[in-house]
Formats: sequence, structure tokens, C-alpha cells
Amino acid sequence: MSELRKDPITRRWVIIATERAKRPSQLSSPSPVTPPDMPARDPKCPFCEGNEAMTPPEVAAYRHAGSQRDTPDWWIRVIPNKFSALDTDTPLERIGEGMYDMATGFGVHEVIVESPRHNHTWGTATDREFEEIFWSYRDRLINLMRHPALRYVLIFKNYGKEAGASQPHGHSQLIGLPVVPKRVLEELESSEDYFRYKERCPLCDVIRQERADGRRIIHESEHFIAFAPYASYLPFQIMIMPKHHDPFFERMEKGQFMDLGRVFSRVFRALAEVLGDPPFNCVLHTTPPASAGDERYNHWHFEIVPRLTKVAGFEWGSGFYINIATPEDAAEALRAKINECDEAECSAAHAERK
Repeated sequence: MSELRKDPITRRWVIIATERAKRPSQLSSPSPVTPPDMPARDPKCPFCEGNEAMTPPEVAAYRHAGSQRDTPDWWIRVIPNKFSALDTDTPLERIGEGMYDMATGFGVHEVIVESPRHNHTWGTATDREFEEIFWSYRDRLINLMRHPALRYVLIFKNYGKEAGASQPHGHSQLIGLPVVPKRVLEELESSEDYFRYKERCPLCDVIRQERADGRRIIHESEHFIAFAPYASYLPFQIMIMPKHHDPFFERMEKGQFMDLGRVFSRVFRALAEVLGDPPFNCVLHTTPPASAGDERYNHWHFEIVPRLTKVAGFEWGSGFYINIATPEDAAEALRAKINECDEAECSAAHAERK
């Protein structure tokens, strides 16, 4: 029987169509986004090592000692988006046109090339590779948040055409905006209302609830938790966040970056094995820099949504989403795969020590 569930953070209602629920094998991507025979280097790809002249000059890079800017020998490279949605050279001006408000197209749009390898994917990335990606996120956030006209920096990843990616080479993007996005504002306002009523962070309460229940938890580490949200609006939606209250992603301690890399490698390896390397979107929500009370009730988090089903007229017209796979089933499938892989690794390590 179907049921309606309400997300306590976004206040969005979701229909969980349990009578139409599909098993994980039925929701698998028909073909992997990155084919098994994809080469490690594509001479025509602007993001591949050796093709640095095909992109705008880098704004940051993680390189081996002695290598020069805009040359090979890097492992992460940050460049301006060649087809930028916004431009830092455009003066910020807010304009009123009668009842309407507008602003000039000021902002930042960058690409974070996650690896020199053309066939690099999050489903095969190591703990250390994820850790390095998160360090690059942190460094760009700190750098751009200093700009007085930027109100928010959104970091996101589109993987696969169905998720909006235009390049197969693994990359994330960031967009720095002169306004706080509506979705982020809605989360902040809802969290503030919750805090005003209960004097607790809502996501801290969500974590306590999920740990007490256990059915939707995918993986836990020393510092982080990954779970399928109670009111998941699409199949296999995942949230990853610190277990203890933390408003700012960019203020994590060094050991937490290592731990977060381990969590991501396990979760995405399980996603790839259970769903067949599906297209997905991943978004980081952190607290805006110009915050005061927000720190008490805002809790940074990643949202991951595999693109396994189409959003159609009902969803767009009503704001309701129909999820055909329960979050409990999704979490169980991913949790089982992580446990299976961890046991296999332990057995292999034990056999090697003998």
C-alpha cells in the first residue's frame, strides 16, 4: 500500500508507492556511464593530462613538486568553466524593473577536474582520491567565500548524460552566487523554525532517529553517517553528513577528510555494484559565510541522487515526487554490499598475512 511521507527539513511531501516498488536489480542502469573499455587518456578530451592548453588557465592545482602551472604532472586541477553561466568581470548591480527584480550576471563558475585519468569514476575511486577531492572543495570554498559580493558557493557533481554531465571525464563544478539559492534558504528557514521550537538542530535529531531505527542506515564511520532519507523523493537517494553538529564543511579537521574519503569510497562502490554504475547528482550544502544564528541549526551535508527514473508532469505540476523504491530497501541493498566488500577485504588481508 502506498504512503505519504514528509521530509522534516525541506517540508516536501513524497509518495512512497510501495505496491510499485522495484528490487534493486530492476532499477539498475541499462548500461554503465563509463564503459569498461574507456581509455585512461583521450587525446581529444580537454580535461586529460597533457591537454592543458585546451582549457582556460588553471586557478588552482594539486601538482607534483617541480611541475609548472598549466602543464602535466597534476592530480586535481581547477579551471574556469569555458561556458560559464556567470562572470566575475561583470560588475554586480541589482536592478528593479517595475515589480520585477533582477541582477547582472556576476558570479563564479569553475570546474574541478578530479583526476588526470579519463576513465576515473567515483565507483572505483580510492579513499585517498576522495580525500584529495574534498580538500580541493575545502580550499575553493575558503578562497571564494572571502569575496565580499559572493553570498553562497554551491559545489555539485553531475555524472552521466541523464544527470546533466556534458563531459565523460570525471569532474565536479562550483558556482559562486551573489544570492543564497532558494533551496538552501528553505532548508535554513525550516531548520531555524525547528530550532526555535525545540532548541535542537533538526539534522542532529534526524541522525539520532535514524541510528535508533537502523533500517535506513547505509554506513557509519567514526565521524560520518550515510543513510537513505525517510522521505526519499527518488530511488536510492542518499545523505552523508557528520554525526556531530558541524555547520561548515570547510572547517573540518584533517582526520575527518580521511574518514569522509573512506565513507564515500564504500558508498559509491556499493552504488556502482548494486545499480550498475548509474548516472547521479551529488550536491554539497554548507552554511553561508554571512551567518550568525545559522551555525546553531544548520548542519552541512551531501545529497546524492541516482537518476534511475524520470521526473514527469505530476512531479513538476504538484511538487510531489513518486518514489517506487522504499528507502528501507535501498539502504538494505547498499548496506549488504558494503558489508560483503568489507568482509572480502578482511579475508584477503588475513590470507595475505598468513
